[in-house]
Amino acid sequence: MAIFTTVVVAAAIAFVVTGFAASTDSAHTPAPLPVNQASYLGVYDHGALQTYQPIAAFTRAIGKQSNLGGYYSGWGEPFESAFAERVRRHNAITILQWDPTLASVPKIASGGYDSYLRSFADSVRTFGHPVVIGFGHEMNDNWYSWGYGHLPARTFVAAWRHIVTLFRAWHADNVTWLWTLQADEPGTGPIRSWWPGAKYVTWVGVDGYYYHPSETFFSIFGKTIAEVREFTGLPVLLSEVVVGPGADQARNIPDLFAGMREYGTLRLMWFDITQHNGTNTRVHYRPPVAEAAELELTSD
Repeated sequence: MAIFTTVVVAAAIAFVVTGFAASTDSAHTPAPLPVNQASYLGVYDHGALQTYQPIAAFTRAIGKQSNLGGYYSGWGEPFESAFAERVRRHNAITILQWDPTLASVPKIASGGYDSYLRSFADSVRTFGHPVVIGFGHEMNDNWYSWGYGHLPARTFVAAWRHIVTLFRAWHADNVTWLWTLQADEPGTGPIRSWWPGAKYVTWVGVDGYYYHPSETFFSIFGKTIAEVREFTGLPVLLSEVVVGPGADQARNIPDLFAGMREYGTLRLMWFDITQHNGTNTRVHYRPPVAEAAELELTSD
């Protein structure tokens, strides 16, 4: 739902990285990532693949270290090892969303792309440090070719399980698997039908945006998290979030953080980009908002 972005909350996500137990030897499996409440502050920025500067600017704006650095990978593209290494040097973890727009999801499930998957898994394994991977994000909504109304849920589930099984067979055990939903809203499908099973998922991601002043954490995320809790107790990360300029940021940034505390989330990934309408809502362009968000974090 990368439609609208305000880098306000991102600022709020300040969190000092305490250091993750990841082996420097790629022959060893890194320890599982921490799953304590409010463990993660992350940021997506389109320019981060070329340079770390956008993530660094985000960090400076909020006065806290980001410990997740994200990118989107198109199907057929290799694992961005250079990006992952830059992120690691800044004491952070790479999180990527794998977009199968150019793929046949049934073909993924039946093994038709296994040579590509093995190459990708080999690169991730060789990197040897924690990597968070999501596949086919927001599959419960209808705006993507792999989503609700375009693809049977059972086909998506089969593809997800095939990918995870292949990675594990290839000993890419440094992957945290992020199953990413669109926050429930009119037009979305029944989320449980897309569930691959706890054996194949490490964290649950939920994407959601504040667009209007009347919206709250409960109205955006509450129903979805409650539905997820009916079938799994796995940790929840707000994997793509924004409080828009028209959403009363002064009130809703505190609401976002209060909601994350109440629901015990891992915290969030901020979608730090220029909007499609040209509005630049990046944190470092909105100092008052960044300061308000940072204030929330100091009391977190």
